[in-house]
Amino acid sequence: MSGLLDDFKSEFNKPNNTLVQLILINTVIFMTVIIVLVVTKLSGQPAAYQWVLDQLMMPWAPMALLKKPWTVLTYAFTHADPFHILWNMIFLYWFGRLIEEYLGSRRLVGLYILGALGGGLCYFASYNLIPYFSTQVGGQALLGASGAALSVAVGAATLLPNYTFHLLFIGPVRIKYIVLFFVVLSFFNSVGDNAGGNLAHLGGALIGFSYIKLLQAGSDLGRPIYWLMDRWSNLFRAKPPVKVSQRQRSTQATASAYASVGSPSPAASMPDQDEVDAILDKIGRSGYESLTREEKQKLFRASQKG
Repeated sequence: MSGLLDDFKSEFNKPNNTLVQLILINTVIFMTVIIVLVVTKLSGQPAAYQWVLDQLMMPWAPMALLKKPWTVLTYAFTHADPFHILWNMIFLYWFGRLIEEYLGSRRLVGLYILGALGGGLCYFASYNLIPYFSTQVGGQALLGASGAALSVAVGAATLLPNYTFHLLFIGPVRIKYIVLFFVVLSFFNSVGDNAGGNLAHLGGALIGFSYIKLLQAGSDLGRPIYWLMDRWSNLFRAKPPVKVSQRQRSTQATASAYASVGSPSPAASMPDQDEVDAILDKIGRSGYESLTREEKQKLFRASQKG
């Protein structure tokens, strides 16, 4: 057991591993829920399992949500069915690796969290403002990463509509058609038995599309999420005491000022036309998949220049 925990910690703490971390968090919560289910059934206390699940699922009723505000996020990491989490994590992996590779880890987390919030908001608003859902379908509690995963998928399809997946028994399919199929399917199923889940899908899809379009226009919806991430990480980051002399401080300030004025960060610099042409030539020769992460990010920044 200790070896398994060591392997988990090692995998979770790897640098540039955000997509795997999101999948591992979902998996650990699912395994915990299943263990609680088995233990409570064997002990003859099935109501205890439902109580635990209720603390994680998002309710549709306003007063219930006020009592459990954390569920606007915890629902998007909680699953109670093995096939539900399996499909969601496969979907997240397929499209999340494109977002992480092209836009970076922070924006993948931002898009996932915003998709979860958008999915929860769509579900909550629909059940409280549209009579059909509260009277004919009933007030279902919300759980599962489907809305957040679809947000990532729609974001990837909006960013790279012609990127191709090779599907088993089907062959090459552009991701914009794959994602469109699931969005339309969620729309039709929003009046079915799992109305709440499909409403969350649609909310997540809208967030994914809006996030990328605004990002391409120069506005990043995820900035509040990044700020919270930084504050959270700073709480657990050790700050060793460093004694700096006045002369060292002056030298460091001068070097910092020189670097900020004369040497902009390579990650944030705008590529020139020759670099863009070279990247486009490489795409023409070997396809988009042959680009490195840096080349993809340069191409994205160049698309924002106009």
